[in-house]
Amino acid sequence: MNIKKKALFITVFILGAMISFGQQQINLSEKLSDQKIKAVNRTITIYEEQRDAIALNTENSSGIGIIEDLEFEKGIIEIELLGENNPGKSFIGVAFNIHDEDTYEAVYFRPFNFVAEEQIRREHMVQYIYHPEFTWNKLRSERTGIFEKAISTPPDPDDWFKASIHIKENSVEVYVNDLSEPSLVVDRLSATKSKKIGVWTGFGSSGRFKNLIVTNQ
Repeated sequence: MNIKKKALFITVFILGAMISFGQQQINLSEKLSDQKIKAVNRTITIYEEQRDAIALNTENSSGIGIIEDLEFEKGIIEIELLGENNPGKSFIGVAFNIHDEDTYEAVYFRPFNFVAEEQIRREHMVQYIYHPEFTWNKLRSERTGIFEKAISTPPDPDDWFKASIHIKENSVEVYVNDLSEPSLVVDRLSATKSKKIGVWTGFGSSGRFKNLIVTNQ
């Protein structure tokens, strides 16, 4: 191997090692079994139909499953989610920058709108919020159409789909399944104060989650 080829090989190896070092693949059911997921306003169980997934039950409040031994500030959160085609009863996503049980940023989906025929509902498929200051209804009424968008090719509302959430210092981009263009791009409404993240479900909503991958950048 000549010097140039050897240098290129070393560079590629180092870059690959750096990328893999920042990436963590998390088995959520194992985390739950190890008591490393803190339930907030929810009961969390292993999903019986798919044992590598966890399920959050339905309650009349927003709920979080905070992963206690995981730190994340900026980078990419990838996860597979399963909601349902149940209008007004399926809100499912990820919370990050969790300051406390009531204060956090979140990106979530309304699967029942994935098959909506009305254009106004189709524009409400994916949402960014910062609780408790900037709720979905406050953002919708005061900054209409900025923090919630349609998905160009929506998933099946009754099947698993993948979300890739790119969190930067001042912005958030959300990709769905294999779409090359983001479905949502927003300016963040809070500076990072916490490295805690977790799975999230909204008022009156259950949800299932699996295959969490976190890449710190």
